[in-house]
Amino acid sequence: MKFQQLPMGARFEFEGVAYVKTGPLTATSERGGSRMIPRSAVLKPLDAPIAPPVRAARVLDEAVVMAAFEVFHDECRRLLDAADSDLARAASARAMLESARRRFLDALA
Repeated sequence: MKFQQLPMGARFEFEGVAYVKTGPLTATSERGGSRMIPRSAVLKPLDAPIAPPVRAARVLDEAVVMAAFEVFHDECRRLLDAADSDLARAASARAMLESARRRFLDALA
């Protein structure tokens, strides 16, 4: 186990010595004294195994998604209608369409 995976206050063994994590890079020996623990250090947890955090499922509000999509769709339709007759305008419309797509995805974030 790596040091960053331990919560603050967790007990672990490193190089045969028992420590308690006291900071993001430091630990205190149970005998006294502080020490920096290298990122590359492989540690042996002394407390119960630490389960990795469970990632919650993402929930989207349907009304927010649909409102964002309607704005996106309306802008796409307007841009495509404007670009129909002119190649230069068509290229500009494609760039604007990509910008609208990005705003749509950002609205969902």
